[in-house]
Amino acid sequence: MSSEFQSLIKTLRAGQKPEFPPDARSIDYARQLDSQDKLGSFREKFNIPTRGSLRKKALNGRATAKPTGVNGCNGTNGVKAQKPNGISHANGHTDDDTPSIYFVGNSLGAQPKCIREHLDAHLETWASIGVNGHFTSFEDSPLAAWQDMAADCAEKSLDLVGAAAPSEVIYMNTLTVNLHLMMASFYRPTEKRHKIIAEWKPFPSDSYAIASQIQWHNLSPATSLVEVHPDPHTLYLSTDQILATIDAHADSTALLLLPGIQYYTGQLLDIPRITAHARARGIPAVGWDLAHAVGNVELALHDWDVDFAVWCTYKYLNAGPGAIAGAFVHRKHHDGPDPDGRVGDAGYRHRLAGWYGAEKTVRFNMDKVFAPAEGAAGWQVSNPSVVDLASVKGALGVFGQTTMRELRDKAVVLTRYLEWLLEGLLEEEESGGEQAFRIITPGNPLERGSQLSLLLRAGLMERVSARLAEGGVVIDVRKPDVIRVAPVPMYCRFEDVWEFVEVFRNALEEAR
Repeated sequence: MSSEFQSLIKTLRAGQKPEFPPDARSIDYARQLDSQDKLGSFREKFNIPTRGSLRKKALNGRATAKPTGVNGCNGTNGVKAQKPNGISHANGHTDDDTPSIYFVGNSLGAQPKCIREHLDAHLETWASIGVNGHFTSFEDSPLAAWQDMAADCAEKSLDLVGAAAPSEVIYMNTLTVNLHLMMASFYRPTEKRHKIIAEWKPFPSDSYAIASQIQWHNLSPATSLVEVHPDPHTLYLSTDQILATIDAHADSTALLLLPGIQYYTGQLLDIPRITAHARARGIPAVGWDLAHAVGNVELALHDWDVDFAVWCTYKYLNAGPGAIAGAFVHRKHHDGPDPDGRVGDAGYRHRLAGWYGAEKTVRFNMDKVFAPAEGAAGWQVSNPSVVDLASVKGALGVFGQTTMRELRDKAVVLTRYLEWLLEGLLEEEESGGEQAFRIITPGNPLERGSQLSLLLRAGLMERVSARLAEGGVVIDVRKPDVIRVAPVPMYCRFEDVWEFVEVFRNALEEAR
């Protein structure tokens, strides 16, 4: 990267906002930044939906409008993807083969091209040797033996989550199932300690899981659920407010469960400080839902002393819709009793046990006595989907070619450039009336990931979102008035950011 790019990164990492030069509002400046981006070649490793493919009504044998070859997940290159022509913001017209502006990786990541290679390898293995695929890996296969694939994916996830060893990570089930399994182990209410501290607006699935776990113990959310509320206008959830809530309920709380990144506003919470404070106040367990954080921001779960965490793999990890999820269990919980001294019959931490959580060497002995596998793997329940694991393995292979530090460096610059251009739109508006939108994601680059949430003025959403779709933009809509814009650094460009703002400008003008 050039010294200019490095300067932007340094400034943003310090929590400061750089000002861009006047020519930064041009597409030439955006392309200049793209030319300095050493991660720019990663875009060719993904199938970005095109304007033509988004209008598909039937399958035609193509992953995109034109076949673009395969770029291997481990760095091997196939046919180079076509160079996009860009969108003409003046009239919205474009060639069908032009990639869309895919700013929805916070909901579903783009498809890594090499996942097809991994799925093909699995299908060939299954067709060739059947059940023996559980114990066999072909010499030229990108996949491990089926029963070793979850552990293989865990080994490749250390940089993603900041685990001390692969034994702290496991891929299994789906996010909410894993959340239930973790709460079965770590939410152990007593007459004195029975509360769960959570945020005011969790993703609905988390709300359902938390409430049902409380009710499972014959308790009521009305008395056992404590919600931390943000500033009602800005929706900013201050760390001080979270810490004050912990202080107020410390003696009666059994579990602190918060999101690493709040899905609606895109705010990144101060995980290490909050975890340390809860620990100092005697909270027995601290867990984090990292669905919007893994693959998005740097994490150090082991060093931060997090008890457990759960995440999905279809957002920033790009493993595909509904793909198998991940979980982290700190090494200190792998053996021995609960913090309050309660143990299972065999002396290990209580969990809802299942066959695949058994130690691999005795798994096929069909013994009634459960002997858990080492670490987080001991929380597995069922035989995991190999199709899912093949997709996760392929997606993790792309991450293995860079680091979270490099991705985060690009992300803070990319998101700040988006913010700066949007601020320019607001400056252009006539004073006196209500502005067409406001950014509800924190302005501090260190308090957000690769997402800006825009709260539109009431009545604009339907027309603006329709115009964005017509302009080749794919974003996430949260009714009634929020659009979530996520320029993911793995495959999005500064040119995409510039083009989005131009389409958004036109959408606002037409919607007024």
